[in-house]
Amino acid sequence: MMGKAVPLVEVWRGALLESAHSGHAVICDAKGQIVASWGDPQAVIYPRSSCKMIQALPLLTSGAADRYGLTTEQLALACASHNGAAIHTTRVTKWLDQLGLTEADLRCGPQDPADTEAHEGLILAHEKPCQIHNNCSGKHSGFLTLNQYMGGDPEYTEVDHPVQQAALAAFEEVTGEDSPGYGIDGCSAPNFATTLLGLGRAMAWFATAGQRSDQGSAAGARLVQAMMKHPELVAGEGRACTALMRAMPGRAAVKTGAEGVFTGILPELGLGVALKITDGTTRASECTMTALLIMLGLIEAENPVARSYCNVPIRSRRGLDAGVIRPVADFIRPL
Repeated sequence: MMGKAVPLVEVWRGALLESAHSGHAVICDAKGQIVASWGDPQAVIYPRSSCKMIQALPLLTSGAADRYGLTTEQLALACASHNGAAIHTTRVTKWLDQLGLTEADLRCGPQDPADTEAHEGLILAHEKPCQIHNNCSGKHSGFLTLNQYMGGDPEYTEVDHPVQQAALAAFEEVTGEDSPGYGIDGCSAPNFATTLLGLGRAMAWFATAGQRSDQGSAAGARLVQAMMKHPELVAGEGRACTALMRAMPGRAAVKTGAEGVFTGILPELGLGVALKITDGTTRASECTMTALLIMLGLIEAENPVARSYCNVPIRSRRGLDAGVIRPVADFIRPL
C-alpha cells in the first residue's frame, strides 16, 4: 500500500556510499494541503508512537483531564515515549496513586527502561522491570484516567472499548480520513493506520489549534504546549525528541514513532510534518526530521543538536574521521 519511496539519507564511509535509506515525507499547511512532499503521500502506515498526542485528545475533550486536575507534566507524559527514568516513573506512579490504581491496572506490559541509571538500578536491586517502566506508561495512565471518568471496564486496550473508540474518532477527525484498519502496538493498544498525508494533516491541525476556539482545538493546543514545556518528559536524556525540542524552545513539538516514523508540529509556521523511513531505521528518521527542521528555518544546520542527527560525523573508535550520515543532496531544497 506504499508507492515508490525516494532516497532520503545516505551513509558514507570514505569515498563509498555504504548504506542508504529511502522513505516518504510530507509537509502540510493549515488547510491540510501539501506544501511539499517526497515519495508517496498516500502511503498507508501505522503512525506508531508518533501519534500519541492524537490518542490523548479524548482525555481532554471528554472533560476527564480537568475533572482530575491533570497538570502539564501529566499531559506531556500522556504524549510520551519515555526512557523509564526516575523523572518518568515517579510521576506515573503518583498519577496512578491519584486515580486509586496500581501498576497492575496498566495493560502496557513490562519493559526494561532505556535510561541507564534505572536499568542498572534494577540489576543491582535484583528486580525486574514493571509496566511503569514501559515507555508508554504515561499514555496508558491517560487511558486509565479517561476510562475511570467513563466508568469503563478494566480492559481498556480492546479495540471496541469506549476508550479506544474515542481515540479512533479523534484520529479520524484530525487526519481527515477513515482509518483502513489497525495493528496492535508494542504497548498492546490499537494503532490505527492512516496515509502519510493524513498524519501530516493531523500535525498541521495541532500546529494551528491555538488559532481556533472550539473545544477540540483548545485540547490540541494544550497538548502541544505541554510537550514543548516538558521535552524531558516526552522522551528523555539522549533522545532526539527531547534534544530537538530543547534546541527550538517553544517553536516545535516533535515526536518519534517506531519503525522509522517521525512527526513534527510547527505552530510558528502553521505546518505539520510526517515522515516514514521504509526500512524502519531510527537514525534515518532522525536525520530526515532534522533536515526538514533545518530546511524550514527552525534550527541552524550547525547547531550542535542538529549535528547530532543530521550530517553526523562517523568516527573510528580512536576518533579518526571515517564518514558521515547525511540527507541526500536532492532532498534539501528551498520551500
